[in-house]
Amino acid sequence: MGKKRSRELDGKDPVEADPNVDKMDEDDEEDFDVVNVDFEWFNFDNDIDFEGTKGLLRQLFDVDANLFNMSALTDLILSQPTIGSTVKVDGKSTDAYALCTVLNLAEHAQKEPIEAISKYLAQKARTNESLSAIPPLIEGKKQVGLVFSERLINVPGEIAPPLHSMLIDEVGAAVEDKEPYEFTHYLILSKTYQEVESVLDVEDRKKKKAKEQASVYPFHPEDEVFQRYATAYGSFEYTKQDEAVADSKRAFQEMGIKTFGHMILIEASKYPEAVEAVKKYLSPPS
Repeated sequence: MGKKRSRELDGKDPVEADPNVDKMDEDDEEDFDVVNVDFEWFNFDNDIDFEGTKGLLRQLFDVDANLFNMSALTDLILSQPTIGSTVKVDGKSTDAYALCTVLNLAEHAQKEPIEAISKYLAQKARTNESLSAIPPLIEGKKQVGLVFSERLINVPGEIAPPLHSMLIDEVGAAVEDKEPYEFTHYLILSKTYQEVESVLDVEDRKKKKAKEQASVYPFHPEDEVFQRYATAYGSFEYTKQDEAVADSKRAFQEMGIKTFGHMILIEASKYPEAVEAVKKYLSPPS
């Protein structure tokens, strides 16, 4: 890699660095308990971030994480410390609450586990006609940047715009340094979910046979905006889908969730505009 492009906050209040990532309004305390949290952005650090990064990647791949060498994927991400960010709360030495980074699928095509992940994504894209534009790009070794963006469930969506904005800046700086990040497309890997009845609710299930199929929702609200700028987007079933629906994942009161993988393909030229739209969408009302 070229020289390190540091973009830590140099002691500044991270909330001041991006006003859209704000502390919760104290007025809301009347309705619920408020926890004020200051988020900090850091470069990936190979000595600190292995376990936290690996955990978030496993969360992103859900039940299919075991299909790949997640340790090798984590090592590959940590090998490019000037690309991407972690978000933490209690200092640099702690595990990340969120991350965002990108890997060049063509550049790492022969490396573990990118070869396996590329085949997986192409295969899954063929199961959904809406994703038909993706396999030719992957299999043709085009300059596709696979974006990994994930966060813990309670982390607010407002952190997404600065994560993606910093990624754009860092990729631009890397291209100036003649590094292999001059993408034609970004492929954002994400997740969706569908509310489903628990296997324990036998009687309820019988009563609801005629109920329409539940809607599919994004885990990340920014995905709805990215899709407006996308060449292709859509969900797919996990290979180990049966393991995704379990009573241990019951949520939304008496409902459980069935998770799906999701892909969003955006032309590189449209990615900055999409990120700006996400920023406006997730900005708190004035």
